[in-house]
Amino acid sequence: MIKVISVKFNEGGKSYYFKPLKEDIELGKTVIVDTASGPAMGTVSSPVKEVDESEIVPPLKKVIRVATDNDFKSLEENRKKEPKAFEICAQKIVDRDLEMKLVDVEYAFDGSKITFFFTADGRVDFRELVKDLAASFHTRIELRQIGVRDEARMLGGLGICGYPYCCKQFLDDFQPVSIKMAKEQGLSLNPTKISGSCGRLMCCLKYEQNSYDYLIKITPALGSTVKTSEGVGTVIDVNMITGNLIVKPRDENGIPYKVNRKDVKILANKKKSDNTDEE
Repeated sequence: MIKVISVKFNEGGKSYYFKPLKEDIELGKTVIVDTASGPAMGTVSSPVKEVDESEIVPPLKKVIRVATDNDFKSLEENRKKEPKAFEICAQKIVDRDLEMKLVDVEYAFDGSKITFFFTADGRVDFRELVKDLAASFHTRIELRQIGVRDEARMLGGLGICGYPYCCKQFLDDFQPVSIKMAKEQGLSLNPTKISGSCGRLMCCLKYEQNSYDYLIKITPALGSTVKTSEGVGTVIDVNMITGNLIVKPRDENGIPYKVNRKDVKILANKKKSDNTDEE
């Protein structure tokens, strides 16, 4: 076992393990940590705890210190520079006629590097752009291509539910989401209704899927043959949440009736589609 402390760098972002200081650090405290890209400022998201060494990605970087007033001042100075850097880079992209969209700019805590985040439909040759930016800022330049989901996380906004994006608030990682989930949850397959502002399927489709996976196992599918107290019939409608089924009797003149899944015996369960279409 090894002692670690969890730190996150962005609100709602992923937490990372670091080697703690000897003294305790309160939850929510801002700290300066050592990273592969140099010193960085983050927030303690979980107090010191012991974890198995298999959970650690070596080498385990350390917490350097609790942030001081001077550290906050340095961060603020970097933040003030970022809009101007964004403007300069955006203009140079236009000048170079590059097929890319600039999303965000981030100064390293110690000012040793500027990272420009962008989206593009394909690969972009930005070597000349890097030279232009290096000549303008006289520091190390990194251009990082990100996906549309990462763009949504960076920029933030409100989803169709009226709440801030989940990826901005609390999601650590993006989970695979598929059209199959929308089908199984009985949602409209209209892309505008099941897609987030990023244009991808909404992450929240994943939240209830485990429950639906269980309900699907215990519920007859549409077209299944079942036996009820009324006789043998075919399932023509299913409410997965309530478990209510509409069953059509085999008798052509029979009137369809409602019954709950707990009151039927499945004689022949129709196989369900396994179309995944993951994003």
